[in-house]
Amino acid sequence: MSKANIYNISINSINKSKIDLASFKGKKILIVNTASECGYTPQYAQLQELHDNFKDKVVIIGCPCNQFGNQEPGAENEIEQFC
Repeated sequence: MSKANIYNISINSINKSKIDLASFKGKKILIVNTASECGYTPQYAQLQELHDNFKDKVVIIGCPCNQFGNQEPGAENEIEQFC
């Protein structure tokens, strides 16, 4: 029986293609719950800075979520534009 690990997981991207986490082996993976209408969206700039400075070592995956106060009500294309 093989051990479960993050590299056995794939998730859907916003455009419905698969993101295979195994493709990020050797890098740190930061998965961030996002919402365009949340008061914490100024942190997007810091996430972009983190990506710009460490993109060879860190992968940031934003996961839009509308489950907390309906703060991500837009369609996929609207979310992509905002981010």
